[in-house]
Amino acid sequence: MDSEIRLGEELQTFQLIFCVLLSCGLYFHIGETEKKCFIEEIPDETMVIGKYRTQLWDKQAGSFLPSTPGLGMHVEIKDPDTKIILSRQYGSEGRFTFTSHTPGEHQICLHSNSTKMALFAGGKLRVHLEIQVGEHTNNYPEIAAKDKLTELQLRVRQLLDQVEQIQKEQSYQRYREERFRMTSESTNQRVLWWSIAQTFILIVTGIWQMRHLKSFFEAKKLV
Repeated sequence: MDSEIRLGEELQTFQLIFCVLLSCGLYFHIGETEKKCFIEEIPDETMVIGKYRTQLWDKQAGSFLPSTPGLGMHVEIKDPDTKIILSRQYGSEGRFTFTSHTPGEHQICLHSNSTKMALFAGGKLRVHLEIQVGEHTNNYPEIAAKDKLTELQLRVRQLLDQVEQIQKEQSYQRYREERFRMTSESTNQRVLWWSIAQTFILIVTGIWQMRHLKSFFEAKKLV
């Protein structure tokens, strides 16, 4: 039974990460004091936009209904160095934006201000979340209308943005590769020094045993 529960949780986590990577919509449930966090790998200097809306479980209707205006969400985002780059209280429906300055895993956490809401006490909240990364954050119809771009010019603009995002992804992969190489070299060096230390300890132990045995035999007048 426990293995089935763990498998279900792993599948849910995989679906969450898969949807986030594809910049699609998803939803999840949180309790009164529960906090949901997930990790997104983001290159440096990349814009991220998150949109969400909440629904509150209604026992009488037996379904989730739009939340009251007083019920909000607190969004907290940490960079790979665990520094808080965004911490803000939003309403029952909102939009948050941030730009990464350090490549790596960014932690995005959401929790409700349910402790202030008697209506939500002991209830369940459904959060619909959509995250867009990189060129997906651009509103191209709005850009075309603002800059008066033709269809061809807009397509070129999209391709340029995609190329720029690919370059950022490649830089991030090189950064990860360099960190992995440094970690591997550090590990190999530690293993080497540990092997040398073990050899030294064995030699010292052997010399001590030989001297101890020699002293024992001399004391017993066997040598």
